[in-house]
Amino acid sequence: MPSRHPVPSPGRAPAARRLTAGGAAVVLALGLGLAPGTAHADESVLPTLVTTESIRTHLENLQTIAEYNGGNRASATAGYDVAAKYVINQLRRAGYTPVKHTYEYESWGENSPAVLTQTAPEEREFAPADDFVTMSYSGSGDTTAPGVPVNADSAESGCSADDFAGFPEGAVAIALRGTCPFSEKTQNATDAGATGVVIINNEPGPLNGTVGTESAVPVVGVTQEVGADLLAAGEGLELRLAVDAEVTTQSSYSITADTEGGTPDNTVVVGAHLDGVAEGPGINDNGSGTAAVLETARQLARLDTPNNRVRFAFWGTEEEGLIGSTRYVEGLSDDEVEQIALYLNFDMIGSENFGRFVYDGRGELDGSLPPPSGSGAIQKLFEDYFAGRDLVSEPTEFSGRSDYSAFMEAGIPSGGVFSGADGIKTEEQVEYYGGVAGEPYDANYHTAGDTVEEINWDAVGDLSDAIAYSVETYADSTLPVNGVARTQQAQEFDAERLGDLWLR
Repeated sequence: MPSRHPVPSPGRAPAARRLTAGGAAVVLALGLGLAPGTAHADESVLPTLVTTESIRTHLENLQTIAEYNGGNRASATAGYDVAAKYVINQLRRAGYTPVKHTYEYESWGENSPAVLTQTAPEEREFAPADDFVTMSYSGSGDTTAPGVPVNADSAESGCSADDFAGFPEGAVAIALRGTCPFSEKTQNATDAGATGVVIINNEPGPLNGTVGTESAVPVVGVTQEVGADLLAAGEGLELRLAVDAEVTTQSSYSITADTEGGTPDNTVVVGAHLDGVAEGPGINDNGSGTAAVLETARQLARLDTPNNRVRFAFWGTEEEGLIGSTRYVEGLSDDEVEQIALYLNFDMIGSENFGRFVYDGRGELDGSLPPPSGSGAIQKLFEDYFAGRDLVSEPTEFSGRSDYSAFMEAGIPSGGVFSGADGIKTEEQVEYYGGVAGEPYDANYHTAGDTVEEINWDAVGDLSDAIAYSVETYADSTLPVNGVARTQQAQEFDAERLGDLWLR
């Protein structure tokens, strides 16, 4: 898509002359044939410097890196390491001093596809990914045994040891998804002598979940449709369940870079996850957020010293459970947490069948976690920005699905924008954004098809402008978010997701 505001291509050293907001406004006014002073006094400069062409160049470079390094940028791979070197190089050229934050983590993976087969009363094979998904951190095992439902009429199925009263030792437990974490259902089943666990989704589609830590028995999630068939099979149901998986210790890292100036005790953190899934190059998820944050950092370095320090963060191992961002926040002292004014998260901004979604900082949606005070002000900033451009935006759940999770749990006001992932576009949303109703916002989500060719550049243009605007605004003042003396509200934080994986 042609750029609205050409700038030097990424990789070139920024001009020695630094731009001021006022000076840039005059330059822009003259360039448009307007008299100085006709431009709005509060007009933001950074969105004019962060261009879609520059973001596209970053994305093309990230895709090339993936193509030459195993086809992906997953954590603890060559693709991730080279992508990290690219980000570090770009930041250094812009005048930053990037810092690596290294951590070890337990990485779970399957050695071969799992097997779920109904062996009685009639034989039926179920297909991995379509009919069932192995839960991450499932233990290994190969069992053929009766399939026994536990409290299958309740959303609390498997949540209590009482549900397993009289459970036949050695059987495969069948539980419904519901009110308690999968880890609790699995532990209760294991304690009752189960040799495997099958958890039925309570909504259409696959159940991509996690048991948190390695279980003693194999655990899979099945679709609502498959689950109904298993329950209908009655007392004669027999299943074969086989999982071959292991947990290994891996090392990875996140990258942060601070502006040279700005008040250090009122730091604005701006983050995107750098890693992708193993299935493909991960250009929308999350090359798009990475590229927009990287280009925003490069262009912010051209402006005058900000009032508030801005820290740009590129998180590792998001796709395996928000590990990089979580370890970072866990490693902060109480004083360091207090110095963070707010957190902005940008995870996917170029979905082909996109929407303009703003994180629910007011906590109005049913699936949102309780947002820290000040998050609603961040939501309003983005909503007002889009409304000022006559663009529709909608709230999206603060569900704990991305790297904002650890910041929110620490009581840090959080916000951001998002173009959609595996949700389905409605007819009404087609009127807002165009695209196709009844299809995912990103049909290539977590697949080999997540490439530059599938990026929607209108989405990138709209959302990257909003990103640049928010960073410039909060680099100047965070007053509406955290006031003069920042306060936090202690609230119970009980996430349903760990990154992309359901916990319950």
